[in-house]
Amino acid sequence: MGSGRLYAAVAAGGFRRYATYRTATLAGMFTNTVFGVILAYTYIALWDERPHLGGYDQSQALTFVWLGQALLMTMCVMGTGFEDELIERIRTGDIAIDLYRPADLQLWWLAQDMGRALFHLLGRGLIPVAVGAWLFDLTLPTSPATWLAFLVAVALGMLVSYSFRFLVALTAFWLLDGAGIIQMAWLAGVFCSGMVLPLNVFPGLLGEVVRALPWAALIQAPADILLGEADPLGTFAFQAGWAVALLSVGRLLQAVATRRVVVQGG
Repeated sequence: MGSGRLYAAVAAGGFRRYATYRTATLAGMFTNTVFGVILAYTYIALWDERPHLGGYDQSQALTFVWLGQALLMTMCVMGTGFEDELIERIRTGDIAIDLYRPADLQLWWLAQDMGRALFHLLGRGLIPVAVGAWLFDLTLPTSPATWLAFLVAVALGMLVSYSFRFLVALTAFWLLDGAGIIQMAWLAGVFCSGMVLPLNVFPGLLGEVVRALPWAALIQAPADILLGEADPLGTFAFQAGWAVALLSVGRLLQAVATRRVVVQGG
């Protein structure tokens, strides 16, 4: 099997793996919808007091809420992706088997995570947005080009998310217990991705900093494209730049970790 077909099969396997948990998927849809409604009414109250906060009108702000619910699991903002499994394999030493396989470790987990992300985008993303559009006045574009640009931004956001979480998982080679670093990454992701509030709301230097961090590529960047508040090409460049940087660091750490495993094994 060629390498391309191998990783395509791994991605398909990742999709099927999560598709088997139908009850969990339905429960997740329900949870995302309920939290979406709660956040929507919170945003309505906030935007009633502060119209055009962050440059959004109320309809745009509500759209941002439901996009966040749709992308929460897709972007793995709160974890629960492959990283726990990879950390456990590092902790137990099973990672040595993975490193000796005729498949690249980084690409293997990337393919699996892309399958997971695609399933969550379809399985837990579409229904909450549809419910949100039914209950509230959302700002959704009619141009296919805007939707296409949004999907490209989502794909790039998925890549940035994976790249960062791969780095988090690799720290287990040195820390052994990755629980602490995962919790720190989870907190940073929730705060800096736009999950709590749009990053445009953050004032002054804090706003400039959070909008420049990689987490901004996960929810804020795709949402701004869909809402017509960002230049697609500039957004793609921002996301791709972070993806390349994080993947490169991950490649370097993987090489160092592989050398360490080989030396210890020898």
